[in-house]
Amino acid sequence: MIEDLKPYPQYKDSGLPWLGQVPEHWEIRPASGAFSPIRERNTGMKEKIILSLSYGRIVVKPAGKLHGLVPESFDTYQIVNPGVTVIRTTDLQNDKTSLRTGIVRDRGIITSAYLALSTSDGLLPEFGYQILNAWDITKAIYGYGSGLRQNLDFSDFRRMPVAVPPIAEQAFIARFLAWATNCLDRAIGAKRRIIALLQEQKQAIIHRAVMQGLDPSVPLKDSGIPWLGEIPEHWEVKKIRSLAEVYGGMTPSKSAERYWTGDTPWISPKDMKQFEITGSIAHISDAAVRETGIAAIPFPAVLFVVRGMILARKLPVAVTRIPVTLNQDMKGLMPRVDISAEYLAFLLSGAQKEILGLVEEAGHGTKCLRTDSWASFEVPLPARQEQNAICNFILSANSAIDNAALRLDSEITLLREYRTRLIADVVTGKLDVRELAAGLPEPQNVKGAQLEPEEEEPEFEDEDVEIESMD
Repeated sequence: MIEDLKPYPQYKDSGLPWLGQVPEHWEIRPASGAFSPIRERNTGMKEKIILSLSYGRIVVKPAGKLHGLVPESFDTYQIVNPGVTVIRTTDLQNDKTSLRTGIVRDRGIITSAYLALSTSDGLLPEFGYQILNAWDITKAIYGYGSGLRQNLDFSDFRRMPVAVPPIAEQAFIARFLAWATNCLDRAIGAKRRIIALLQEQKQAIIHRAVMQGLDPSVPLKDSGIPWLGEIPEHWEVKKIRSLAEVYGGMTPSKSAERYWTGDTPWISPKDMKQFEITGSIAHISDAAVRETGIAAIPFPAVLFVVRGMILARKLPVAVTRIPVTLNQDMKGLMPRVDISAEYLAFLLSGAQKEILGLVEEAGHGTKCLRTDSWASFEVPLPARQEQNAICNFILSANSAIDNAALRLDSEITLLREYRTRLIADVVTGKLDVRELAAGLPEPQNVKGAQLEPEEEEPEFEDEDVEIESMD
């Protein structure tokens, strides 16, 4: 059905390069004639429902999940109502990947650092959101404001041409996008669920190999560890602190420019999305390392996260192939002679469920692994030759799983790119959906064709919405 969509019969120039031509019967307005900023402060705490912009959706933020720089009072937040579009206009220079727009579904409050816009007469809130959503997902938003500014104000784009179809056509477009993106989101969700199952299978292979070995016929003995049970008779049980030298980290001031311009990578939790840290990450200079007193960790070493909300669900582990330095939320382990870095990484990964049981609450509701708990954690250990055999088995057994997950991930990327292009083409009039939309059922609850949410909150950083600092 979607493949049969055709352009409108006649077009006119919009006067905007990224928008191009629009249907001839559509009205061209300046943004100031389509949207109006809303700035209603939450003075006196009139509203207590806290909203958050996360993955292109405005969601209610449960009180138990508030973390980060939480203010003493939310008086400075702004009140927003259903149908209002919120844009995160901060940090444009440094973040060109996040989804920056969302449509409000619940009355509540959101940081006043963000821009809240209502639609003018003749513009449906759902379609108004889609205009701004297309502006966002096509990355045209980054063409506004001066080059050195990290924030964007309504005055920076109030004269931007906006193409507005008749109101009945707006409703058709909103209906079509709700249907089409729901179909695409369901396909993406199915593939993501398969990837999750594949990851569980990988984890089971690692756990079984490092906790029980590869030969099921060997004699066993009681490990003395309640969660572990029996292990091969010839294996030892050791504490993590006896297996490696521990390295910590820190974050120097942003003013230390030399720190960020050298050849030694500085690793933070957000870099832990790959099993091996290679070299394509933020760099610091050797001179800056000497100035700040941060020691570079030799390689190969094992890195893992000890602080952050990611610890609510998993323990990111990586092996280095180059010298690195760390931020304060990380620890590095330099293996001693009786264990390899690869095997130590698999040990931590295989025992992550038990290690995560040691996680405690830290400041602002975040999570942490305290050194005195994880360093005393006991794990089983075979001889080096058997370690190598186990590592080879895990890598070989998981290779096919990794390839399958990569294929699914590539398919998800293509579906997301197609969805982005479809939203942009429909909302800017490149495709005519009127006839198709007329045959679709009226949605019970139009979701504004917002992109599908991730399964969990962001793993390595706070979500898009940041708690604003108090004046």
